Amino acid sequence: MRAGRLLSILLLLQTRGRMTAQALADEFEVSVRTIYRDVDQLSAAGVPVYADRGPSGGFQLLDGYRTRLTGLTPAEAEALFLSGLPGPAADLGVGEAMAAAQLKLLAALPDGYRDGAGRLAARFHLDTVSWYRGPERAELLPPLADAVWGARRVRIRYDSWQAVVERELEPLGLVLKGGAWYLVALSGGKPRTYRVAAIQALEVTDAVFERPPFDLAAYWTAWASDFEARLYRGRARLRLTDEGLRRLAALIPMAADMARQTATDPDAAGWREAVIPVELDSLDHAAAELLRLGPHAEVLEPPDLRARMAETSAAMAALYPSPPAGEGVGAADG
Repeated sequence: MRAGRLLSILLLLQTRGRMTAQALADEFEVSVRTIYRDVDQLSAAGVPVYADRGPSGGFQLLDGYRTRLTGLTPAEAEALFLSGLPGPAADLGVGEAMAAAQLKLLAALPDGYRDGAGRLAARFHLDTVSWYRGPERAELLPPLADAVWGARRVRIRYDSWQAVVERELEPLGLVLKGGAWYLVALSGGKPRTYRVAAIQALEVTDAVFERPPFDLAAYWTAWASDFEARLYRGRARLRLTDEGLRRLAALIPMAADMARQTATDPDAAGWREAVIPVELDSLDHAAAELLRLGPHAEVLEPPDLRARMAETSAAMAALYPSPPAGEGVGAADG
């Protein structure tokens, strides 16, 4: 345990620069006294670490000192190979670089570690694209990734569903969600989210902006949760069979969770009443989703959604009139 902490302290000082004893103690959840002993141990081992006194002081490695020791365990090496997704890397234009980096990492590992990392690629494959969907167009991702790295402003023409708009943005990051790429960028000083596939035109400018402190992962988590809540802010009351609930769970897991929480006991025919979240801003979209439940669900409320379901069902029934007697599928030959 202590050897691993010593190595971690060394790598932290190498990557972050100067750190106080208290910051290191908080990082490893040990006492400041323990950190001082660990630093003494590093110094005794020949690592050029020194301390500056005073309020802005801390521990720091001698300028120019770099360790080539990675300290990778077999599990850590395998995790690095598993995290290298070839599809997204190729989308971003760094597929060859990722393959080269993995090859160098593989060559640098001891024999025992190398075998484990190599077996991992043969036994696990990550496919980020949803079923029955191809990958979205990704030709804009490499220049967008360059703009993110270089903190360069971009101009886009964007189809926002409501209208096609022109925007000048300061790109902060790219997110891959369910096979779709999203750009997070500042617009008017506020972070906003844009689906990359909806960008119709892109111009990367030479103008550089100062990237503010920004936690991309935290922003995305909050934005995605808010987006789902806004998208399904309506409520509908349904009658469902057990098969309808099963289909709902496969199609809209969030709606199925609410249905289970609000479901009544089944009646004599096995039907239950339940409340689910729906997208009432678009009745056509909500009706299309619920029609996928087939004859195992009936919308009771709201009235406008029930009416849209009835209209759509009637239109579909008109396309499939009942065949005359004796002409149905499977009818016996005369």
